[in-house]
Amino acid sequence: MTDSKTDAVGEETDEPGFDRRLLPPMMLGSVLNPINSTIISVALVPIGEALGAPSSQTAWLVSALYLATSLGQPVVGRLIDVFGPRRLFLLSTGLVGVAGVVGALAPNLGVLIVARVLLGFGTCAGYPAAMALLRSEAKRTGRDSPGGVLTALAVANQTIAVVGPLLGGLLIAAGGWRATFALNVPLAVAAVLLGLLRLPRPAGTGESPQRGPLAARLDLPGMGLFAATLTSLLLFLMNLHLRDWYLLVIAAAAGTAFAARELRAATPFIDLRVLGGNTPLLATYGRALVAYVVAYAFLYGFSQWTEEGYGLTPFHAGLVQVPMFLMAIGVSIITGRRKSVRGKLLVGAAGQIVACLVMLTLTGKSPLWTLVLVALIFGVPQGLNNLALQNSVYFQADPERTASSAGLLRTFAYIGSMIASSATGASFGQRADTGGMHQLAWVMLGSGVVYLLLTVFDRTLGRAAAADAQAAK
Repeated sequence: MTDSKTDAVGEETDEPGFDRRLLPPMMLGSVLNPINSTIISVALVPIGEALGAPSSQTAWLVSALYLATSLGQPVVGRLIDVFGPRRLFLLSTGLVGVAGVVGALAPNLGVLIVARVLLGFGTCAGYPAAMALLRSEAKRTGRDSPGGVLTALAVANQTIAVVGPLLGGLLIAAGGWRATFALNVPLAVAAVLLGLLRLPRPAGTGESPQRGPLAARLDLPGMGLFAATLTSLLLFLMNLHLRDWYLLVIAAAAGTAFAARELRAATPFIDLRVLGGNTPLLATYGRALVAYVVAYAFLYGFSQWTEEGYGLTPFHAGLVQVPMFLMAIGVSIITGRRKSVRGKLLVGAAGQIVACLVMLTLTGKSPLWTLVLVALIFGVPQGLNNLALQNSVYFQADPERTASSAGLLRTFAYIGSMIASSATGASFGQRADTGGMHQLAWVMLGSGVVYLLLTVFDRTLGRAAAADAQAAK
């Protein structure tokens, strides 16, 4: 299947290098998820006020998207590995437009949560498709994908994240919080058009996706058990109440059945035998989980505190986030072509810890510049960690499972975001006050320390750096 995809790309260009015509759909598809992640950060308070929902309930708007995306990323990634990126990209981005309409017309919080679930599934294909296209282009050209393309992918996500909070504030000021959902309609239309025009058509294989070897490659039972395991675990993480202990039992039972299934399947959904022997990739997934606990707790928790605890408007709360993303873009551009993965991760870990310590000094009467300072400090790990984790997966993963491996990276990141969302809801309760922000900062600090320890004691990082250096030659 991979050969047919690369042949199709090769027919579209005679250039020996990366086909730059693929960049627009790659970039737009990969940023649909981060733009919805960042826009909602300044819309939570207005939505809660309009619908009479406390912050503990509006937090489901965050959790719903990441629950859907956590499930969908590796599944869609595997489908991309089998069918090629074009079909899944078009179907998923079309679903983003549907979600935008549902959200814009939603009469209550329940329907809004449904819209966010649809957005989660709809934004699943962009990132795995981009990584699969990078891999297929590398095979077509006989050279590894240029570091500049991987950096551009990271910078695109950082750039759109700059636009997210600011654009969210502008949309709320101009048309209310419903405009933040309606924005997805034109974005989806643009993504579908670019996909139709630019993405390569895979050559026919003569196999039907519904029967024969192809159906076996999908491993539908494995996908179902994976979904049951992850859903039960994430639902428990959303609330962290002892009364929900049965969810952990379900997760353990489904996880055991999933492992048994994958270990004996001829073509497993997730090859646990290969993954278990790939220590560098497992370490990368672990770092992604704790890194995103810190990143998303800041993105959502700090934004809510700046509005309710500090008294900023949604627009100005979005402006406070902008320095972080600008710093992240600058850091990604400056360090993008440098080979050291370990150095990026160590500096990123230190930046997280310093920023959390500064957060603990803030109060509702702190000067505004101190809020900006915290955002600037967080920009350093934001730029370094995203780039290092993405590059690590590209070089550590099995080439035939690039898309599903990239999807799993996002899954671990979203598990971290779920933990962050749960910690945010538990810290703030009915209102995002300064005491709750400090409690959240302690959770973030602990996660940052774990991230640092995982990096300091990981002896496999040199392998990713060596692979990166070899690819750059």
